[in-house]
Amino acid sequence: MKILITGITGFVGSHIADFILEQHPECALAGTRRWHHSRREHVQHFAEKIEWHDCDLTDAVQTMEMIKACRPDWIFHCAAESFVSPSWGHPHVYMNGNYHATVNLLEALVKQGIKARVHIPGSGEEYGDIHESELPINEHTALRPVNTYAVTKIAQDLIGYVYYRSYGLEVIRTRAFNHEGPRRDHVFGIPWYAYQVARAEKGLQAPLLQVGHLDDRRNFTHIRDMVEGYWMAMEKCAPGELYLIGNESPESVFSFREALESLISKSKKPGLTYEIVPKYVRPTAVPRLIGDMTKFREATGWKPKISFNQILDDTLNYWRERV
Repeated sequence: MKILITGITGFVGSHIADFILEQHPECALAGTRRWHHSRREHVQHFAEKIEWHDCDLTDAVQTMEMIKACRPDWIFHCAAESFVSPSWGHPHVYMNGNYHATVNLLEALVKQGIKARVHIPGSGEEYGDIHESELPINEHTALRPVNTYAVTKIAQDLIGYVYYRSYGLEVIRTRAFNHEGPRRDHVFGIPWYAYQVARAEKGLQAPLLQVGHLDDRRNFTHIRDMVEGYWMAMEKCAPGELYLIGNESPESVFSFREALESLISKSKKPGLTYEIVPKYVRPTAVPRLIGDMTKFREATGWKPKISFNQILDDTLNYWRERV
């Protein structure tokens, strides 16, 4: 079986590649990159094992040629604009990178007559303004997105459903709640805190960490657990159906403030503290994203194994090695 990972050079894509190479070495693995634009540090350890395809998925012609050359059986579609904060200032970039790129990919499969199974990973961020009385979130909870990124992910998800209904493509639809760990860029919350802690430990910045809004609560899942869940979704979930994925244990629910203070407590640098800086506060917040994963759990038997404490340790140690 040939598996294509779009966005293989990124956080999730590189971890999916690791999982497949370790657990399913019988599969042939292909990945997309954007020539010299894609960062390579996450894929250096397996680069020689990948069939590489240079392709910008926002270009329909390139995408068509890539699919024609690759002819995959499965696709993990991880290429995306994923950092929420810039989406307010660059709505067209996010719609192009998330929605239009997905249309180009699905359209290429239809035009080439390739019946690949495609995983489209959505985000819990799509739910947006959820009231306390609506928790835990399930597949039927109303969508009230409060940022541009979330709208583009809803569009990506729903166009996947359209191609499933209209053309019979085997589209696997998921919405993942917060997943963290090594390789996540330090523009995101927990890696941003860990990055600053690591810099302060080495004397590269003052012991005062700069952060944004801290009181939103989330389900947190380790990236290694999440990519195993993605594989099981492709194996066992029904095309066209929607599944929520995340750690539903009460022990996995924390605020960003709790995550930050725990990272500070793990630091080798005494006297670390933090301040909220307006430039890191988003125009709108999503105060609670806590999901009910019953449907996915019953379909797959998936259960996350790695603790929140290990997420923090792995993230902090990753940045200690790099600053």
